[in-house]
Amino acid sequence: MIKEEKNKKSKDSSKYSADSITVLEGLEPVRRRPGMYIGTTGPDGLHHLIWEIFDNSRDEAMGGFANDIEVAFLPNNQVRVVDNGRGIPVDVHKQTKVSALETILTTLHAGGKFGGEGYKISGGLHGVGASVVNALSIFMRAEVHRDGGVYMQEYSKGKKKTAVKKIGSSKLSGTVITFEPDPEIFATNDNEISFDFDRVVHHMRQQAYLVKGLKISVLDLREINISSGGKIKDSETFYLRDLDIEAPSMSFYFDGGLMSLIRFYNHTQKPIHKNVFYVEKLNENFEGAEVALQYVDDISARIMPFANNIYNSEGGTHITGFKTALTRTLNNYAKKNNLTKNGDDAFTGEDVLEGLTAVISVKLREVQFEGQTKAKLGSVEARGMVEGIFAEAFDAFLEENPDDARAIINKVTLALRARKAAKAAKDSILRKGALEGMTLPGKLADCQSKSAEESELFIVEGDSAGGTAKTGRDRRTQAILPLKGKILNIERARLDRMLGSEQIKNLVVALGTAIGDTFDISKLRYHKVIIATDADVDGAHIRTLILTLLYRYFRPLIDGGFIYIAQPPLYKIKKGKEIFYAYSDDEKAKILGKEAEVEIVETESGEIENSDSENEEENENNKASSAKATAGRSKISVQRYKGLGEMNAEELWETTMDPKKRILKQINVDEAGEADQIFDVLMGTDVPSRKSFIQSNAKLATIDI
Repeated sequence: MIKEEKNKKSKDSSKYSADSITVLEGLEPVRRRPGMYIGTTGPDGLHHLIWEIFDNSRDEAMGGFANDIEVAFLPNNQVRVVDNGRGIPVDVHKQTKVSALETILTTLHAGGKFGGEGYKISGGLHGVGASVVNALSIFMRAEVHRDGGVYMQEYSKGKKKTAVKKIGSSKLSGTVITFEPDPEIFATNDNEISFDFDRVVHHMRQQAYLVKGLKISVLDLREINISSGGKIKDSETFYLRDLDIEAPSMSFYFDGGLMSLIRFYNHTQKPIHKNVFYVEKLNENFEGAEVALQYVDDISARIMPFANNIYNSEGGTHITGFKTALTRTLNNYAKKNNLTKNGDDAFTGEDVLEGLTAVISVKLREVQFEGQTKAKLGSVEARGMVEGIFAEAFDAFLEENPDDARAIINKVTLALRARKAAKAAKDSILRKGALEGMTLPGKLADCQSKSAEESELFIVEGDSAGGTAKTGRDRRTQAILPLKGKILNIERARLDRMLGSEQIKNLVVALGTAIGDTFDISKLRYHKVIIATDADVDGAHIRTLILTLLYRYFRPLIDGGFIYIAQPPLYKIKKGKEIFYAYSDDEKAKILGKEAEVEIVETESGEIENSDSENEEENENNKASSAKATAGRSKISVQRYKGLGEMNAEELWETTMDPKKRILKQINVDEAGEADQIFDVLMGTDVPSRKSFIQSNAKLATIDI
């Protein structure tokens, strides 16, 4: 038996030879495994293509070679990025024997950021940005203005279509990159590529704050018939914003840098101290740190970390250094000036972050990120650098601004006491066993499966919908938790008060993760948490309250992709014996087809009636007209669902709960800062800001009357 096994291994080994090794040339590895280079082929990855091309232009500005960048959306899913920098070199590269332009755009790990004096500081040291975008685009054109000429080369899926050629003369200097993402890689279920203009505007505004004196423009020309190709002869067509075109556009320019960014993020908040703290310290190689902060009357923290102007959503070593210095400095100042009462413990990192808005930006010559998407900074030297620069400057700020210092210490002291009170309340309200899911709430109709990977929790509005959902569900994998009415608005409620709410306590226990400092995502009992509320104003309000709770206290569930919103249908349409469900008015119109032209009055029961009239003769005419219109066709009825409770169990299962047919919207937070601001405005205590927001956006609302 042992001998047979040995012979089998020998045969298998003989098949594994040099011929088994596949060598992918050029940019083929990028097309085979795009997620390794841009993280995902979803919306994040699609927009990451823009960031990569923009970062190259931004690096020119960071080096002092450019001060004007334009990003334009063109028809056919094309994006055009322009800068007035030095222009990518077009002379022949000694190693590759082709132009430097072609080398940069068709070769991984090629660029001016790996040594020499091309760039002292840049965000693209992984060196795969432009070439990866090229590999994942069905079309790319590079136009370079330098040395009195205009040079052009085109590519498709990472391979050149033409050689670099001079197409004209120019007095300008800069680079124009136009690309069209490959729909085979980035198209969604509806076979479309969709760039988010607002998302790009937000990102570019942020970048303009980070580079003082840089102008950034964003244009949406997708509905404009304009060609981005051909020869660019003068400055009037170098920047498309200079053309006489009416289209959505935004431009940003800030001299205040990070201080302006702090004021922008706090414009809906009430600062507790007047002066914004700011420090910038760079050495002769432009390495160093820049930090700005301000405390506001809030219980949430907003910390935005950047490394070489790349936003690090997962933080990194610079954040570790900042938090260490912040906690130590405030503790030392409070102790030295006797600002804490006897018996108070030392401030913790949790205490000093409450109500803090801070931006930490580091510049490093050899920056190291953990992963190609650059979400986390790994450079070890950044911790000590930020800790030293910030601690010295912040200590001086506190000494020079005693009123600001006292306000900050009072704020942190309040957070310390609230933390103690919250811990005591949590220990008394929720015993440890309950937090671990040992005592599930009575209203929860749990599923039979003990596997979190296949289990789903439906959070439904009210006992009526809860009863229907319990009847119609798949008992093996689907659990139902009905919530009674609107839960507590936790936007400004501390943990002790929040856990006094029976509704919130039930939800916390059902999830199984616990909350606060005992939160443990590995104990999540359901890997799909689905919010199912009615399609009306109250339903939207309840959904917002639940999302606020999840965003503030269960953020890892959103980041992990565990939170969904159910999309129940708005209409049930019967055409003879056929039944259709419509999820929008447009879909209803498509289902009705020609019948949509006939005046149909819907009742809550779904029956079709003629319009009422005081004139009996007119009524008779209406009936005759209706009969004539429906002659030769099957009888049609349209039922408008006002809530989940109006569906029977079979309808709810078929439309909203059946994994094979339902539509779920996954919740994610692409821009944490922007989402944080919206929650503040909608759910906070700043009434004037909320009123202004509602007035500004009222026309965009879909109101069910």
